[in-house]
Amino acid sequence: MDLTVNTIIDSEKCTGCGLCVKACPHETLSLVDGKACVTGLTSTNCGHCVAVCPVGAVRVTTLEPLRFSSFRMENDWIKYGQNDTGRLVQLMASRRSCRNFKDKPVDRNILEDLVTIGTTAPTGSNCQEWTFTILPDRAQVEIFGDHVLNFFRKLNHMASIAPLRKVLSLFGKDELERYHKRYYARNEERIHNWETKKKDMLFHGAQSLILVGATKEASCPQEDTLLATQNILLAAHAMGLGTCLIGFAVLALARDRSIGNALGLACGECVYTVIAIGWPNESYAKIIPRKKIIPRYANMES
Repeated sequence: MDLTVNTIIDSEKCTGCGLCVKACPHETLSLVDGKACVTGLTSTNCGHCVAVCPVGAVRVTTLEPLRFSSFRMENDWIKYGQNDTGRLVQLMASRRSCRNFKDKPVDRNILEDLVTIGTTAPTGSNCQEWTFTILPDRAQVEIFGDHVLNFFRKLNHMASIAPLRKVLSLFGKDELERYHKRYYARNEERIHNWETKKKDMLFHGAQSLILVGATKEASCPQEDTLLATQNILLAAHAMGLGTCLIGFAVLALARDRSIGNALGLACGECVYTVIAIGWPNESYAKIIPRKKIIPRYANMES
């Protein structure tokens, strides 16, 4: 990851309060003669110094303000404990996987805003090495679907050969056998309906997709991607959109590099989530309960 220092201090504005020095996680800044100065040779460019400075004396040149086209956001930082926790959790619990979408396109400005919202998530070492690929309309979704289902045609053909499954299992490779038991019949149905009935059991008729991935430079690529994805899912619900994660498309991308090439993915770039997005053609009456979870309290000995 790039650790080039891109921090600039306006010494005329700086009051020497030292807040930026305290907030810096990489020891890039120090107080020199009563003023904040860049003294470190590396930086994660996280922007903590910008956020904490009360007089606007700090700038990180690689960071840009968040800008949105489909809604307005206040730029003031919300203090700890100064938000409605109940409403936040209500939003989280109200989000559901949508499998019934209207035949109505999603505006590109909204899709781009959702990507920007994804970038407000944390990343390991603040690397921000996400990648976002937008399939903006139904035509692109269907072309991508053809690629994905072509992969599963080949996989289903292999899985249909019982001797092959048996031999692989004897060598401790039972993935194909497990796939056959769990997914073979359902994917045969998906392929048949896609080809003969134009019935979309893969993306459920969604009009757009956002593929979220990370480059090989990311320190925690899968975790970073999932955090950004959750931001997108929650924001989409708040905007009135439905979403659904499509795991079969992720599997196809991981196993068949030609699909990534068709999308224009870079060498070393991996997609970890495929989000189907559209205007929902369904609604719910209430929030459902969840499975009971019992947390573990650790009692470690030194």
